[in-house]
Amino acid sequence: MRIANLHRRLVLLVEGGAVDVQHASMGRFSADPQAVYEDWAAFREWAASAELPKGTPFPATALGAPVPTPRQVFAVGLNYRDHAAESGLPVPEGLPPVFTKFVTSITGPVTDVVLPSGGHTDWETELVVVIGARCRNVTETEAWDHIAGVMVGQDISERISQLAGPVPQFSLGKSLPGFTPTGPWLVTPDEFDNPGDLGIWAILNGERVQQARTSDMIFSVPTLIARLSARLPLLPGDLLFTGTPAGVGLGREPQRWLAPGDELVSHIEGIGELYQHFVSC
Repeated sequence: MRIANLHRRLVLLVEGGAVDVQHASMGRFSADPQAVYEDWAAFREWAASAELPKGTPFPATALGAPVPTPRQVFAVGLNYRDHAAESGLPVPEGLPPVFTKFVTSITGPVTDVVLPSGGHTDWETELVVVIGARCRNVTETEAWDHIAGVMVGQDISERISQLAGPVPQFSLGKSLPGFTPTGPWLVTPDEFDNPGDLGIWAILNGERVQQARTSDMIFSVPTLIARLSARLPLLPGDLLFTGTPAGVGLGREPQRWLAPGDELVSHIEGIGELYQHFVSC
């Protein structure tokens, strides 16, 4: 199953395009794309048996963030060995670095992103997990049962403010307006032969700058869910950015930063693509 945020309304994606959930369910489920995660099990049951009309075509530019207002956004650092190596940092043990991206930075899949003046803005393509049921002390075996689905995410990062001392400001440097594109839609885990092994890559101005598989993660999705939920609850509709592979601008020689006019495509196998165009402030 695939769901999306189309013109700020929850839709199911079916043959031919999109079906409005509120209309198709006769009001059983809200048009609010965020609200569905609080009633995820019932929604899945309804969607599995509902007789739906043929979908209506739509442009990708009409899509918003599939999860527009999560209560919590967790982001994981150094979760690929090659990215840890290019960052000059040791491979983490126990639990990788965890920070947040503020909700006001979340956008949909096709956007113009304003680059901050004087900054060093970088790209980080990531698999994003959406929580579908409250997680507290969930085991790795149980983890996928608590996940609503997955989507593509970009953890756009302004490195100067992110790394400025005396204490680095990860969350601020990664949460400027438009710095958290997500989408293009949410795909449920049952759509994949193996949701833990998906190709992931980024293309900048026609050049492939990142390429890996999510099975290359140091800490798998179930491990992240288990270790985070052992410390605090993960709530329905929360987001988990699972880390980026090597190929970011920070780790290059010479270092490379996003510039006005750049076009970035972020892709995950079986999910889809994000498209970001960067402009000056």
